[in-house]
Amino acid sequence: MPNLESDFYFKQVPQAGNHFLFVKKIHLDFILINTNFLFQSISMIEGKNSHLEQLQEIRSIMAKSSRFISLSGWSGVFAGSSALIGALFANSRINYYYNHDYAYGNINPQKLLYELIWIAILVFCCAVLGAFFFTLQKSKQDKTPIWNQVAFRLLWNTLLPILVSEFFILKLGASNHYELVIPSCLLFYGLGLVNGSKYTLGEVRYLGYATILIGIINLIFVKEGLVCWTLGFGVFHIVYGFMMWWKYEKKIQPTQA
Repeated sequence: MPNLESDFYFKQVPQAGNHFLFVKKIHLDFILINTNFLFQSISMIEGKNSHLEQLQEIRSIMAKSSRFISLSGWSGVFAGSSALIGALFANSRINYYYNHDYAYGNINPQKLLYELIWIAILVFCCAVLGAFFFTLQKSKQDKTPIWNQVAFRLLWNTLLPILVSEFFILKLGASNHYELVIPSCLLFYGLGLVNGSKYTLGEVRYLGYATILIGIINLIFVKEGLVCWTLGFGVFHIVYGFMMWWKYEKKIQPTQA
């Protein structure tokens, strides 16, 4: 509707042109009002976008300061591949024991157990070295420090249950409870992942849950230890590593026209 200026302008014009000028004035006022509204809307949208970008930047800074986010998906793939190779060696050693040593009366299950433990230790060391290498590469790419207080908390909270498990597993071997060795490895390792997940990517927690689950299943089906080992330490890690690479590291190529 016309403002005071419109009314004043209307009174000053001759009667014959009142209708035309009145409509023209209303049309101009309408354009000015809508233009002003449009600019205000654009300013509000730009302001909201600016605030959103600032919030995202703050969130990213907080995540980097409270979580170690330089874990590479290739670390999981390498660890899983190492576990698969270790499972092949372990299966070969078990078959040799039963087909050769046991068949010829050379019964020494403790020797077999310690050999399997050494295979597990070597697999663990290879996985750690691979994780360090790929994490170092990702840390350089992201320009983030690989060692800080958060990394120390992650390492300590993850390794503590694993280190405790070593004493427990040695006691199991000394007590001739060999069937509980592999499920114990899976359970303690899964607990370590869940315990350390609060200092890194949240998806690590689900890998820990899956490993704990397969460890519980192994407690029920104790004769399937090597199969559960292959799934928990091998297949699960490869799947997890590939998913993390796809989600966080895969370079999205521009669509070709």
